[in-house]
Amino acid sequence: VQIVESGGGLVQPGGSLRLSCEVSGFRLADYSIGWFRQAPGKEREGVSCSNSVDGSTYYADSVKGRFTTYRDNSKNTVYLQMNSVKPEDTAVYYCAADLGGATSIGWPVMYEYEYWGQGTQVSVSS
Repeated sequence: VQIVESGGGLVQPGGSLRLSCEVSGFRLADYSIGWFRQAPGKEREGVSCSNSVDGSTYYADSVKGRFTTYRDNSKNTVYLQMNSVKPEDTAVYYCAADLGGATSIGWPVMYEYEYWGQGTQVSVSS
């Protein structure tokens, strides 16, 4: 099992970035995929989730309306489109896989996720 995030980098405030989460070793369609982030000195927090069962997506209030997650099961890849980024979006972003469906309440709970990637750094600065 492998999860690899990519697409991070330095972006100016108000700019856009698209992160990718490529998985291997399991069937992506069977897993809900969560995006999490951890800023320096802060706890890891849930950003968004793509539900494997019905295609629902969930977002943290802090990114709602700016970030969009979507998946391409044929490419074993889930994406996080980040628009109108802010300096407070600076963090290491992680992708994680949870077998089965996620819920609107439970998706940010980290221990629900069986597999994790190593993360990709996103820095928002002018």
